Order: sequence, then C-alpha cells, then structure tokens
Amino acid sequence: MTTIKENLVEMRRRFHRLPEVGFTEFITTYEIYKLLEQMDYKLYLGDDVLLRSARAGVPAKEKFTKSYERAINYGVPEDFLEYVKEGTTGVIATLDTGNPGPHFAARFDIDGLPITESEDEDHIPGEEQFISLHKGEMHACGHDGHITTGLFLADYINASKDSLKGKFTIIFQPAEENVRGAKSIVEKGWLDDVDYFFSGHVGIRNMPVGTVSAGTTDFLASSKFDVKFTGKSAHAGVEPDAGNNSLLAASSAALNLNAIARHGDGSTRINVGTMRAGSGRNVIADTAFMEIETRGETTELNHYMYEKAKTVIQAAADMYENEVEIIDMGEAPNAVCSDELITAVKQSVKNNQLITDLKDTLPLGASEDVTMMMERVLEKNGKATYMLFPFELKYGHHHPKFDLDESVLQVAVSTYIDIVNSLMKRD
Repeated sequence: MTTIKENLVEMRRRFHRLPEVGFTEFITTYEIYKLLEQMDYKLYLGDDVLLRSARAGVPAKEKFTKSYERAINYGVPEDFLEYVKEGTTGVIATLDTGNPGPHFAARFDIDGLPITESEDEDHIPGEEQFISLHKGEMHACGHDGHITTGLFLADYINASKDSLKGKFTIIFQPAEENVRGAKSIVEKGWLDDVDYFFSGHVGIRNMPVGTVSAGTTDFLASSKFDVKFTGKSAHAGVEPDAGNNSLLAASSAALNLNAIARHGDGSTRINVGTMRAGSGRNVIADTAFMEIETRGETTELNHYMYEKAKTVIQAAADMYENEVEIIDMGEAPNAVCSDELITAVKQSVKNNQLITDLKDTLPLGASEDVTMMMERVLEKNGKATYMLFPFELKYGHHHPKFDLDESVLQVAVSTYIDIVNSLMKRD
C-alpha cells in the first residue's frame, strides 16, 4: 500500500518529465484537467480562464506549432487542444459546497523554464529516470511541486466537501515565469469576490524541510520588456558612413542602463539579460534586440527604473539614428500579505507535526506575478497571503541541476489542508 508521500513523489515526477514554458502548457493543462475531471468540480478552460488581450510575452507562432505537435504525439486529443492551442492554457476548478460561507481561492503556477536540464550523474532526476523529456525546457523552479500540491489540495476539498462551507476556486495558472500570466486571469474577474486567497512557493530560502512561513515580505515589483532597434545596413569597408548602427545603439543603451542612479527610497535593479545584433563582420548592423527587466522594492520604485530605462533607450536610438520599439512582456506590482491571514495560518497549523519551525514571514527578494492576484483581492476587501516552504537547496532556482527535496511536498499539502479545516469547516 502506497503512502501519501509516495503518491506525492510519483505525481511530482510525472509532471517533472513534462515541462512546458508559459502559454504552451498544453500537455500539463490536459493532465491537470484529466485528474480534476474525476472530482466534482466545475472546470474551466481556454478563454473562460483568462483574457487573451491581457496576456504579455505570448510566444511566437513557431513555438505554438512545435508545442502543439508535441502534445499530439503525446496523446492529447485534438478537440481538447482547440481550447488551448493559441496560448489559452491553465485550468480553473470551482466547487460550491452549498453551505453559506466565505470564498476560498488558491493559486498554483504550472509553467517550466527554457533551461536544458543537467544530465550529470549526481543529478537525481537523471539518476532516477524522471529527467525532462523536453529538451531545452525544465521544471527548474519547483512548479511541478506546486501542481502536485494543488491537485492534492483539490482532492482533499472534494472528498471533504460535505463537511465544508462556502466556495472554493483552485487556479492552475500558466506563464508565471517572467510575470506574464496572472494579469490575464485577474482581468477575467476570477479574484473579484474572493475572501481568502492563498498561494506559495517551495524552496526560495535555504532552510530545513519543516520550516513554514505564513507570509512573505520583500516582493520586488518588476517590469519585463523587449527592445528592438532598427537602423540601416551598409558595407563596413566601402561606405561605413552610410549605415545607422543598431549594434552600437544597443550597446550604448546596455552600458547606460546600468548607469541609472539607484533610488534613495529603496532597492532598485535593472538587468539586460540578452542582446543580439548584426549579420556579418563586414556589415553595419541594421537590427538589434534586447531583453531587459527592472525591479523595485515598491511599485513606485520599479516605475522610476522603467521610465528612466525608456529615456536611456530612446536616447541611444537617437544617437545612432535608429528607430526603436519597446514591447512590454510582463509586470508584477509589489504586495503586502494580510496580517489577519498570517495569524490565521499560524493558528491553523499549530498542531501540524510536520512543521518544525513556523515563522510569521520570510523575505522573497524576487518578483512573482501572484502579487497581481493579491492586489486585486485586497482591493476588493479580501485577505491574501503568500507562504514559503523552504528546503536545503543544493542548487538555486533556475539552475540546470535544481531539484526538490520531495519531503517538502507533504509539508505544503498538510499546511493547505490545515488551513481549509480551520477556515472552511462547517460550524
């Protein structure tokens, strides 16, 4: 007879093998849907989940085509793919107990990263044969663990519905990486009448399994954007004066972006992640492309960095007589967890023997588009928190050798179940 822990590990490894980057989670969405379909939830797919026009950073058509063909080969039915093939991925499951009570929502992100997973002998997914089957894509952040946690929570709620009150909404969100997916769900209205909102992350802090943080601080607001410079090509030897050099425009921008004065009111950051330019050594480069992000301790500080960055980019384009286009690819505001829910989480899990160190908050120090959901819930007078479930990290998030300490899954699931039992049990 298998244990809960063994079932958690089996499911997590199943999803670990099948990573898909944001808005192409065709197989992942299908697998989640199939499992939820066995329960009593009302399920939503496609345009019922998200607002297409609110998405950012939607992949190119070629990526959709490749992911679609891969899903067909995997065995996803074509009629199911009709719901998701244009990037309307993710699943939302709702359940109304029929008993008066609050509206409980929980969000779990489902996307992988464009990283090739390590095949080194000491990397456990390779050693135990659950390494990514999708070359160039990997669950290098733990979202496979989040999917698993969400599905086990959904199963518990379904099995316990007669003893619970209120309504439940379980969100399996696409495209969290690069903060792209949450806005499209928020704009669809899914968070507008939520009383209690929960989400969380495994890992992040390098601490022993059994540590749980009821809330999170130090969310960094962030803006992600691409930049396209368009100049004029010319022969680099015969008529260098006839060209408008896009490579130099982008290079000037990259150097001067890092010279933006940091703000005195709090932490601000900027990073040029990629830059590609030119076509040959004897050709004045007529195009350049950059991927950039800004971050700030508050939404206002991030806005300061973003506006300064746009000024620098335009000035670099003008200096080299280039046209320039700035394309927004994702954003996340700052957010603050509700003190009332932090207290409620601590009270809910006080008898949980899997939790050995319960903290009020831990710092994130990064960006997460769940803050858009939290912000909407708070605007509508609901309460929201974001929990952390640390483990001892051998390699950091987004590393080719990142892996979970799988015992953290039982800690996460039991925490969510304790919260449901505390807040949503019938009187």
